[in-house]
Amino acid sequence: MTFSLSPDYTDHPLADTIERLRDYLDGELADYEASLGLEPESPYDRGVLEPVWKRSYELGFYGVHLPEEYGGKGLSHTDLAILKEETAASGRILSQSVLGDMGGPLRAGAIFAHATQEQIDRYLLPVVRGERACCFSLTETDAGSNVRAMSTTAVPDGDGWRITGHKVFSSAGPFADFSVLIARMDGDEEQYSAFLVDFDAPGVSVLPGETPMSGQHIEADIVLDDVRVGPVQLLGEVGQGLRIGLGRVTTNRLLHCPSVLGQVRRVLNLTVDFVKNRQVAAGNMAGLQSVQHTIADMTTDYYAARSMTYDALAALDRGEDILPEAFMCKLFVAQKAFAIADTALQLHGKAGMVHGAEIEWIWRKLRMFRMLTGSDEIQKNGIAKVVLQS
Repeated sequence: MTFSLSPDYTDHPLADTIERLRDYLDGELADYEASLGLEPESPYDRGVLEPVWKRSYELGFYGVHLPEEYGGKGLSHTDLAILKEETAASGRILSQSVLGDMGGPLRAGAIFAHATQEQIDRYLLPVVRGERACCFSLTETDAGSNVRAMSTTAVPDGDGWRITGHKVFSSAGPFADFSVLIARMDGDEEQYSAFLVDFDAPGVSVLPGETPMSGQHIEADIVLDDVRVGPVQLLGEVGQGLRIGLGRVTTNRLLHCPSVLGQVRRVLNLTVDFVKNRQVAAGNMAGLQSVQHTIADMTTDYYAARSMTYDALAALDRGEDILPEAFMCKLFVAQKAFAIADTALQLHGKAGMVHGAEIEWIWRKLRMFRMLTGSDEIQKNGIAKVVLQS
């Protein structure tokens, strides 16, 4: 049996890791959140997250996907996806901090390939150990899908540069020590570079970002006023900024899908439990054929979305170009995930639509995914471009 809302990984090479991860999420982390009285929209500071980073590192989860030389297990993308799905399916409020999505190794991991040994020692390895945190800063108010419209500019200054600009929607920015920041090179409208910008440097201001509809306080605006960066802070070579910044997007776009599928699993499990226990005029809600058909449609859509995601991940692990597949998975998973959550909310009725209900919160988060890492329309543009040029 390949379909289950509680996948059995008994014979999987990562069986022990998966079991320990589930135990941590449902036990120690759940207790930690309860002791703090955390709710999905509770504001929290870095002091709340650091114990999770360090404990996750001690348990072998933080940076588990990295090569062994950096303390990880060198996981395939498929194996990482399994852990991301399990983490999201737990429903834990701080789940993004367990594998390092929130300013940790999952956010920094992609830049190891571009970093010098000095940058790895100074910036990246402390992130892996849970001692520092980072964010990624590309988006600007008038430069979202059209990143080339960015106005943040790096002006040459001796052997370094001075950067001025304003970045928005830097996830994990409120908790970070530095940013992987993309800036346009002064005097060349088509050249962009990536820099490691320390937040304690003169001229850097980290401001509270806009609160998204999920209600989470995890975004920051990064304002730079004539910030001096030296040559050691240039990531890769001059002019490689968009390749570094956007090159990680295709893989990340696909790797966001397992997290979303985990949230969908959570929705489905909550909904199945609800209809089994809900009494209506005609008897038990789960006994109604209309409800049974609705559950069947929801789980079939979930199975289809999950199948295509793991098929694309397998192709990525084989070293294949998965650009169209990443676009397709992001589009299909985003649309189906929200549709499933919307149907779940409908089945819950009043119990689901009130503020504070877990279903309602996940519904809002999944609606956001239809725009994050590129809207549905951006994914369609990408799919059509690949198909029409083939």
